[in-house]
Amino acid sequence: METTVKVKFWEFLREQGLRQTAQREAILDLFLDSGGHISPESLFNTVKRAHPHIGYSTVYRTLKLLAQSGLAQEVHFHEDQTLYDRKSEQHDHLVCVRCGRVVEFQFESVERLQSEIARQQGFLPQRRKFEIYGLCRECQQRTA
Repeated sequence: METTVKVKFWEFLREQGLRQTAQREAILDLFLDSGGHISPESLFNTVKRAHPHIGYSTVYRTLKLLAQSGLAQEVHFHEDQTLYDRKSEQHDHLVCVRCGRVVEFQFESVERLQSEIARQQGFLPQRRKFEIYGLCRECQQRTA
């Protein structure tokens, strides 16, 4: 899977007339290892530890290229923060309003319900977004 993602990204770069560089490869590897839902700042801090000469703008532009290639997507759980998530099978999110933790989940019954709602309304879905905002277990325990 990881190799396929990398090949698709390198093909996209070639189509755009851009080069495959060691910096882009390092950023891509760390993004893939992160599992998604990562901010440009967090990815930059991780990359910087292993590659001190990589600049923030290189990380940011590489994330934008990943999104343009269709391999990642920008997600906005909080008004002032953009995260990047791997584009993969449809999933939904639980978002902690206190600490910002994001948890992915999938339930077949939720998938069926959303499909049924769209069908009943004669609606052809192109994409969807389902998020539940609240307090994660750790934040609940801190307030108890």
